[in-house]
This record gives sequence, structure tokens and C-alpha cells, in this order.
Amino acid sequence: MPVSAYSAVERGTSDTDTYKVFIRDDDGPISPFHDIPLVANAEPRTLHMVVEVPRWTNAKMEIDTKSPLNPIVQDQKKGKLRYVKNSFPHVGYMWNYGAFPQTWENPHHVDENTGEKGDDDPVDCCEIGQRVANRGDVLEVKVLGILAMIDDGETDWKTIVIDVNDPLAESLNSLQDVVNEMPGFLDSTRDWLRVYKMPDGKPENKFAFNGEYKDVDFANKIIDETNMFWRQMVGLEEESADPGKLDTGCVLVDGASNQISRDQANNILSETEEFVEGEPADSSVDAWHYVHLK
Repeated sequence: MPVSAYSAVERGTSDTDTYKVFIRDDDGPISPFHDIPLVANAEPRTLHMVVEVPRWTNAKMEIDTKSPLNPIVQDQKKGKLRYVKNSFPHVGYMWNYGAFPQTWENPHHVDENTGEKGDDDPVDCCEIGQRVANRGDVLEVKVLGILAMIDDGETDWKTIVIDVNDPLAESLNSLQDVVNEMPGFLDSTRDWLRVYKMPDGKPENKFAFNGEYKDVDFANKIIDETNMFWRQMVGLEEESADPGKLDTGCVLVDGASNQISRDQANNILSETEEFVEGEPADSSVDAWHYVHLK
């Protein structure tokens, strides 16, 4: 299915805890976690990515893995909506940030590369193209490499990708190509990931492999492994994996153990509030923060 067949549906009041972004295809709402195929094209290999956070924005949006149809919502901590601070010189997120559908960093599995368990989420993507995407966009992307971040003792892979429609896409096929065409970008990406939690009083994030990026082949191996964990989680493999509190309801995945009908999916969407533009976020979101690395 072409990415143009997917669209975003906003519900609730923006900048509040009622705000949700559902994803639909031509026939109705679906789960961006489960129902969008991971692989967009087999050869040359491209994948689907769901955009959670457009570049230059601060709201920490993510696929709600625990709710029916897994809409995109704003993360909360202690009852307050979360925003990523502007850690000088960065403004919000420095890429279109999102996740691969049909992947799962299994919290029951200790990764042989990092020595840590998965973070219970889909695999994250940093899309480095020129266009500022929209929340809920589904992109066809090319994988360029991967970085192993360790977040609070959990493996949290960050994949470097580019939209196949980006003007630079044909020129970028490896990490070295990114270094050549976008000098400094990979270093800035690692720096952003290292410091982005520090304005909230947390320590800097750590990385496996001494912070070195791994190449396309390594990245695809990780992606395929997490796709297998997802298949085990939704019941497509003989060996199962405990989903815990995750919602595994699938609209389009044949053979999945938890099936949602089109009527049920439409009812889930219709029971949410119509979209209303709310008051903008507090101006403090735009403040600069300066971090000091040891």
C-alpha cells in the first residue's frame, strides 16, 4: 500500500491530555503499531516509518502502545505533559522523529550487543531529510545506520533513516555518505541524544559501542530481530512473547491472536472527542537550557 493511502486524524483538544492522533487507511482507523507493514519495498529495501514528532517541535509525542488502536499521544510525567527542552544550540527535535511499525524492543530479551533488555517500545527512527513532516505522517524510508543508546538501563536503538523522496536520498546509502553530504550531522545527533534529558535533572545518556554508529547491515539485523519479537508478541509465531500491558489489537494482521474488526475500530475512534484547537503551550517551552558535560 502506498504511503499516500495513510492519513492522520486528530481528536481531542490540542496541547492537553485529551489530544490523540489516529492513523487511518482508505477504509478506516488502524493501528500504527501493528497494521502498517514494516517493509515498504523488498528490493531495494525500504521501510515504513510513522512520524510522532515533526522536526523543530518540542512536544514529546509517542505511539500509545497500551491503548486500543495505539494512537499518537503526548507523554506525561507526574500528570504533566512532557516537552523536550531546547538544549543549546538545539531547538526541539533535530529530525523528524518516529518509529518503525511492527517492531518491538522486547523487555524480556537481553540484547547481546548492549547487555541490556529492550525498552518495550517500537524501534525509534531519526529521519534526516529536508522536509519538516507532519505528526502522523507515514513515510517510506531508507535505513542508513543505527546508534545503541542506553536509557535508564534499557536498550533504546536510534535508527538513522531518510525519506526516499528527499532530494538527497539517492546520494545517501551509508553512514559515510551522511558524513560526506551532511558534515557534523551524525555528531550533532549523538550530542542531542546524550544531553536532551539533562535540563530535567537527569544524567547524560550513555551508548553502547563507545557511541559509535553501526552500519546498514547491522541496523537491518536489529530491525529484523525486533520484527520477530513483534510477531511473537501478536501471536504470529509458535514461540510467543508476553506483551504485558501492551495493546495487541490488530485490524489488518491475518493470524494475529487479538483481532479488531473494522466496526470495532470505527467505534473506538468515534468515542473520542472531535478535534478542537486548544491554548498554546506555555512560553517556557521555548526557553534555552545550557548543559554542562563532565
